[in-house]
Amino acid sequence: MPLDVLFLVLFGAALHAVWNALVKSGTDKSLDAAMVSLGGGMVGLACLWLVPLPHPEAWPFILTSAVLQFAYFQLVAAAYRAGDIGLVYPLMRGAAPLLVATTSGLVLGEHLTPTAMAGVLVISAGVLTLAFESRHGSRRAIVFALANAVVIASYTFVDAAGARASGNAISYTLWMSLLPPMLLFGWAISQRGAAPVWNHVRRNWIRGLLGGGGSIASYGLALWAMTKAPVATVAALRETAILFALLISVFILKEKASIWRYIAGAVIAGGVLVLKLA
Repeated sequence: MPLDVLFLVLFGAALHAVWNALVKSGTDKSLDAAMVSLGGGMVGLACLWLVPLPHPEAWPFILTSAVLQFAYFQLVAAAYRAGDIGLVYPLMRGAAPLLVATTSGLVLGEHLTPTAMAGVLVISAGVLTLAFESRHGSRRAIVFALANAVVIASYTFVDAAGARASGNAISYTLWMSLLPPMLLFGWAISQRGAAPVWNHVRRNWIRGLLGGGGSIASYGLALWAMTKAPVATVAALRETAILFALLISVFILKEKASIWRYIAGAVIAGGVLVLKLA
């Protein structure tokens, strides 16, 4: 994998870890996830004038992605309500690249080299290792997390194909970001009413904007990378977000880390080195 692609995906992974920490630390997981989506949409809307329109072939992918992103944010909120981030996040993010790697040949016609496949497996193993420290979590949390892994793999394929068809990965990302917050807030208002939703937005708009900016930048970098490198390797490399989450928890939040976290961090770092050699 080219060095510039590797470093940009790693930077995007760091941004991904930050916005997931914002959702987990919030008081209302569903609305906080919607706020991140809204923040991303606002950033996308503000930047649309900078990029050309996606090619017409990309619009079906954008619409399909919006539905999958809606399901993703709903499952993120449900999983974080049901279980600890130490269990849920590794399962969601560790299982998804395995699904992508094992099916990318069938879906996209991309076949990984043995070295690249080894790197994907090592990174996924490192991420999944973190689930051992929370292995006694609820069955509901595990079900939600694994269901979301399927959704993540699905929108990874859709958006990779859409970004390639669009002619401009950044343009595709910005347009793709506009529809999910409409679906998420439409659903929230239908379930709760407009007043509680507006109150939450008013109190948390800064956090939503910051998280949304990080989210769209992270995903935009990943989609750009998928136009330069195999989808499965980029998807796996993006899951190094869990390594950055570990660094944040230890050095910024001053949380104690179990031996499993350090083992996982070492394994993930080893997987990144393997991908660099691919």
